[in-house]
Amino acid sequence: MSLPISFLLLIVGLALVILGADALVEGASAIARKLGISEFVIGLTIVGMGTSAPEMVVSLLGAIKGNADIAVGNVVGSNIFNTLLILGLTAIILPIGVSRANLRRDIPLGIFSTLLVIGLGMDLALHYGPENTLGRIDGFILLAAFALYIWSCFKFDDKTAQDPEEKARVNKVWVAVLYVLGGLAGLVFGGELFVDKATEIAHQFGVSDKFIAITLLAGGTSLPELATCVVAAAKKRGQLALGNIIGSNVFNLLLILGSAAAINPLSFADMDWIDLGVLLASSVAVLLAAFTFKRNKIDRADGAFLVAIWLVYMVYLFGGLCPEKKATVTGRFFHLPSALSRQSDWRRSAGRYPGAPPG
Repeated sequence: MSLPISFLLLIVGLALVILGADALVEGASAIARKLGISEFVIGLTIVGMGTSAPEMVVSLLGAIKGNADIAVGNVVGSNIFNTLLILGLTAIILPIGVSRANLRRDIPLGIFSTLLVIGLGMDLALHYGPENTLGRIDGFILLAAFALYIWSCFKFDDKTAQDPEEKARVNKVWVAVLYVLGGLAGLVFGGELFVDKATEIAHQFGVSDKFIAITLLAGGTSLPELATCVVAAAKKRGQLALGNIIGSNVFNLLLILGSAAAINPLSFADMDWIDLGVLLASSVAVLLAAFTFKRNKIDRADGAFLVAIWLVYMVYLFGGLCPEKKATVTGRFFHLPSALSRQSDWRRSAGRYPGAPPG
């Protein structure tokens, strides 16, 4: 494909992502208003699950085909990126108010979900099992925890924790549902198109595969969450953005890992305590952020702190601090954070990217 056409399709993909995020936020906010549900819960369920749906598909397909280990790196990389970079950038754009329910239930349960996965998966390291594996029984435990969490969110929804009302563009529920579905489609297909064409362009300019993995694939695969949160922040929908991140993370930990483990046990052999420690620290940092600087708010200083933690972790991964594991972590963290990156790997192995090595 010629370079001008690749650039044109790259712009089209980016436009689809931006328009999709705008439609998703508008539709989700309208559904929340019409059904009397808080925007946080809508962000946690419809938006959070929707933006993580590609990861769900890839993890389940991997489990069915006997490559279930992909799900572990998928979830760890995605959750760290979501919490530290995406939520951090969102708070820098617009400080996010944190409700009492967020502090007492949602954020702590996100931390609990992380601890539960670590506790169930690191059997050998914690001296109570023969190997570090998330087994089928563990998977069903995670699925039960997910169902209980979703039920509690609707049962004890804090409807007072709403962002300021603005003039609505969508006033009918069926139109709002179409906005949500169209927005999710734009995010997924636009993100895939963006990653594909950006990778093709980079290869045509002779850019190395490692640099592509670190930049284009890593950023492009999280475009749905990033675009949704940035648009929500620009529209002053901080609760929707917070719900999207917490929802995506809980969805990844409990539903994706739970479903994949129920199909085929997942090995945690490649995980170490630094990766899992950063995963846990990212969840705890969100709770601490609500009590620092401006209370009950993740403000710009908190957002900058979250981004700083992410940058330090990137230095650890790629700055030579731990060269013996760099290749393993690079593949896990950047090639497996979501469906789009995995699809790019499959395309490279099929020879769709000229000059690319097998995936």
